[in-house]
Amino acid sequence: MTDTAADVRGDSGAEVAALVASRVVDVPDFPKPGILFKDLMPLFADGPVFREVIDGIVAHYGAGSFDVVAGVEARGFVLAAAIAYATGKGVVPIRKAGKLPRDTFAASYALEYGEATLEVHRDAFIAGHRVLVVDDVLATGGTAGAALDLVEQAGGTVAGFTVVMELGFLEGRARLSPRTVHALLTV
Repeated sequence: MTDTAADVRGDSGAEVAALVASRVVDVPDFPKPGILFKDLMPLFADGPVFREVIDGIVAHYGAGSFDVVAGVEARGFVLAAAIAYATGKGVVPIRKAGKLPRDTFAASYALEYGEATLEVHRDAFIAGHRVLVVDDVLATGGTAGAALDLVEQAGGTVAGFTVVMELGFLEGRARLSPRTVHALLTV
Protein backbone atom coordinates (compact mmCIF):
# COMPACT_ATOMS: atom_id res chain seq x y z
CA MET A 1 0.00 0.00 0.00
CA THR A 2 1.10 3.58 -0.62
CA ASP A 3 2.96 5.39 2.17
CA THR A 4 0.70 7.31 4.57
CA ALA A 5 3.40 9.73 5.73
CA ALA A 6 2.39 13.11 7.14
CA ASP A 7 3.35 14.82 3.87
CA VAL A 8 0.46 13.35 1.86
CA ARG A 9 -1.68 16.03 0.29
CA GLY A 10 -4.99 16.46 -1.44
CA ASP A 11 -7.59 19.10 -2.15
CA SER A 12 -9.82 17.94 0.74
CA GLY A 13 -7.03 17.88 3.33
CA ALA A 14 -4.32 15.59 4.66
CA GLU A 15 -6.68 13.30 6.60
CA VAL A 16 -8.69 12.22 3.53
CA ALA A 17 -5.49 12.07 1.46
CA ALA A 18 -3.87 9.74 4.03
CA LEU A 19 -6.99 7.56 4.09
CA VAL A 20 -6.89 7.18 0.31
CA ALA A 21 -3.13 6.58 0.32
CA SER A 22 -3.54 3.81 2.88
CA ARG A 23 -5.71 1.82 0.47
CA VAL A 24 -3.71 2.19 -2.76
CA VAL A 25 -1.63 -0.75 -3.99
CA ASP A 26 1.26 -0.13 -6.41
CA VAL A 27 1.41 -2.69 -9.23
CA PRO A 28 4.66 -2.51 -11.23
CA ASP A 29 4.75 -3.14 -14.98
CA PHE A 30 0.98 -2.97 -15.52
CA PRO A 31 -0.51 -2.67 -18.10
CA LYS A 32 2.93 -2.76 -19.71
CA PRO A 33 6.58 -2.71 -18.61
CA GLY A 34 7.69 0.58 -17.07
CA ILE A 35 4.22 1.64 -15.86
CA LEU A 36 3.54 1.75 -12.11
CA PHE A 37 -0.23 1.18 -11.83
CA LYS A 38 -2.01 2.66 -8.81
CA ASP A 39 -4.71 0.13 -7.88
CA LEU A 40 -7.67 1.64 -6.03
CA MET A 41 -9.66 -1.61 -5.79
CA PRO A 42 -8.74 -2.14 -2.10
CA LEU A 43 -10.28 1.28 -1.39
CA PHE A 44 -13.49 0.34 -3.23
CA ALA A 45 -13.64 -2.97 -1.35
CA ASP A 46 -13.41 -1.33 2.09
CA GLY A 47 -16.98 -0.17 2.81
CA PRO A 48 -16.26 2.40 5.54
CA VAL A 49 -13.34 3.92 3.59
CA PHE A 50 -15.33 3.97 0.35
CA ARG A 51 -18.16 5.77 2.18
CA GLU A 52 -15.71 8.38 3.52
CA VAL A 53 -14.35 8.96 0.02
CA ILE A 54 -17.82 9.43 -1.46
CA ASP A 55 -18.90 11.63 1.48
CA GLY A 56 -15.75 13.71 1.01
CA ILE A 57 -16.52 14.33 -2.66
CA VAL A 58 -20.16 15.17 -1.92
CA ALA A 59 -19.11 17.53 0.90
CA HIS A 60 -16.66 19.30 -1.41
CA TYR A 61 -19.26 20.05 -4.09
CA GLY A 62 -22.56 19.98 -2.23
CA ALA A 63 -25.54 18.23 -3.80
CA GLY A 64 -26.98 21.50 -5.09
CA SER A 65 -24.02 22.34 -7.33
CA PHE A 66 -24.70 19.69 -9.98
CA ASP A 67 -27.69 18.05 -11.69
CA VAL A 68 -26.14 14.77 -12.86
CA VAL A 69 -22.92 12.79 -12.35
CA ALA A 70 -20.89 11.47 -15.30
CA GLY A 71 -18.48 8.61 -14.66
CA VAL A 72 -15.55 7.78 -16.92
CA GLU A 73 -15.11 4.10 -17.78
CA ALA A 74 -14.50 1.98 -15.86
CA ARG A 75 -13.68 2.79 -12.25
CA GLY A 76 -15.29 6.21 -12.63
CA PHE A 77 -18.59 4.31 -12.96
CA VAL A 78 -18.22 2.99 -9.40
CA LEU A 79 -17.61 6.46 -8.00
CA ALA A 80 -20.25 8.21 -10.11
CA ALA A 81 -22.98 5.73 -9.17
CA ALA A 82 -22.22 6.11 -5.46
CA ILE A 83 -22.16 9.93 -5.67
CA ALA A 84 -25.39 9.97 -7.69
CA TYR A 85 -27.09 7.70 -5.17
CA ALA A 86 -25.84 9.74 -2.19
CA THR A 87 -27.19 12.96 -3.71
CA GLY A 88 -30.33 11.69 -5.43
CA LYS A 89 -28.96 12.60 -8.87
CA GLY A 90 -28.79 10.65 -12.12
CA VAL A 91 -25.68 9.04 -13.52
CA VAL A 92 -24.35 9.04 -17.11
CA PRO A 93 -21.58 6.77 -18.41
CA ILE A 94 -18.73 8.09 -20.52
CA ARG A 95 -17.59 4.93 -22.26
CA LYS A 96 -14.84 3.54 -24.39
CA ALA A 97 -15.60 3.53 -28.13
CA GLY A 98 -18.18 1.08 -29.42
CA LYS A 99 -19.89 0.36 -26.09
CA LEU A 100 -22.92 2.66 -26.33
CA PRO A 101 -25.98 1.55 -28.36
CA ARG A 102 -27.27 4.90 -29.69
CA ASP A 103 -25.84 7.94 -31.51
CA THR A 104 -22.75 9.28 -29.75
CA PHE A 105 -20.23 12.06 -29.67
CA ALA A 106 -16.63 10.81 -29.66
CA ALA A 107 -13.29 12.23 -28.53
CA SER A 108 -9.90 10.60 -29.08
CA TYR A 109 -6.87 11.31 -26.90
CA ALA A 110 -3.38 10.10 -25.97
CA LEU A 111 -2.66 8.09 -22.82
CA GLU A 112 0.76 7.82 -21.21
CA TYR A 113 0.93 4.33 -22.77
CA GLY A 114 -1.22 4.50 -25.93
CA GLU A 115 -4.29 6.07 -27.51
CA ALA A 116 -8.03 5.72 -26.85
CA THR A 117 -11.46 7.10 -27.70
CA LEU A 118 -14.33 7.94 -25.37
CA GLU A 119 -17.99 8.34 -26.28
CA VAL A 120 -21.16 9.69 -24.70
CA HIS A 121 -24.73 9.49 -25.99
CA ARG A 122 -25.70 12.58 -27.95
CA ASP A 123 -28.80 12.96 -25.76
CA ALA A 124 -27.05 12.25 -22.43
CA PHE A 125 -27.66 15.71 -20.98
CA ILE A 126 -30.41 18.29 -20.99
CA ALA A 127 -29.00 21.56 -22.33
CA GLY A 128 -27.37 23.43 -19.47
CA HIS A 129 -27.36 20.46 -17.08
CA ARG A 130 -24.59 20.98 -14.54
CA VAL A 131 -22.45 17.84 -14.71
CA LEU A 132 -20.01 16.59 -12.08
CA VAL A 133 -17.45 14.47 -13.96
CA VAL A 134 -15.77 11.74 -11.93
CA ASP A 135 -12.84 9.40 -12.56
CA ASP A 136 -10.54 7.39 -10.34
CA VAL A 137 -7.12 8.73 -11.39
CA LEU A 138 -5.87 11.85 -13.19
CA ALA A 139 -2.65 11.09 -15.04
CA THR A 140 -1.71 13.07 -18.17
CA GLY A 141 -5.12 14.70 -18.50
CA GLY A 142 -5.94 13.09 -21.85
CA THR A 143 -8.87 11.03 -20.61
CA ALA A 144 -10.16 13.86 -18.42
CA GLY A 145 -9.90 16.44 -21.19
CA ALA A 146 -11.78 14.18 -23.61
CA ALA A 147 -14.50 13.48 -21.02
CA LEU A 148 -14.96 17.17 -20.19
CA ASP A 149 -15.11 18.06 -23.90
CA LEU A 150 -17.73 15.35 -24.47
CA VAL A 151 -19.94 16.70 -21.68
CA GLU A 152 -19.88 20.15 -23.29
CA GLN A 153 -20.34 18.76 -26.79
CA ALA A 154 -23.47 16.92 -25.58
CA GLY A 155 -24.95 20.12 -24.12
CA GLY A 156 -23.91 19.81 -20.49
CA THR A 157 -22.07 22.37 -18.40
CA VAL A 158 -19.10 21.04 -16.42
CA ALA A 159 -19.84 21.77 -12.75
CA GLY A 160 -16.67 20.08 -11.55
CA PHE A 161 -14.11 17.39 -12.17
CA THR A 162 -13.03 15.14 -9.32
CA VAL A 163 -10.68 12.19 -8.94
CA VAL A 164 -9.64 10.02 -6.04
CA MET A 165 -5.95 10.26 -6.97
CA GLU A 166 -3.88 12.61 -9.10
CA LEU A 167 -0.46 11.63 -10.40
CA GLY A 168 0.93 15.16 -10.07
CA PHE A 169 4.24 14.43 -11.77
CA LEU A 170 2.38 13.81 -15.07
CA GLU A 171 0.98 17.39 -14.97
CA GLY A 172 -2.58 16.50 -16.00
CA ARG A 173 -4.02 19.32 -13.88
CA ALA A 174 -1.99 21.90 -15.83
CA ARG A 175 -3.22 20.46 -19.13
CA LEU A 176 -6.84 20.86 -18.00
CA SER A 177 -6.41 24.52 -17.03
CA PRO A 178 -8.40 26.72 -16.67
CA ARG A 179 -10.78 23.97 -15.54
CA THR A 180 -10.62 23.18 -11.84
CA VAL A 181 -9.54 19.74 -10.62
CA HIS A 182 -10.48 18.29 -7.23
CA ALA A 183 -8.23 15.39 -6.16
CA LEU A 184 -8.52 13.63 -2.80
CA LEU A 185 -4.88 12.49 -3.02
CA THR A 186 -2.05 13.92 -5.09
CA VAL A 187 1.11 11.84 -5.40
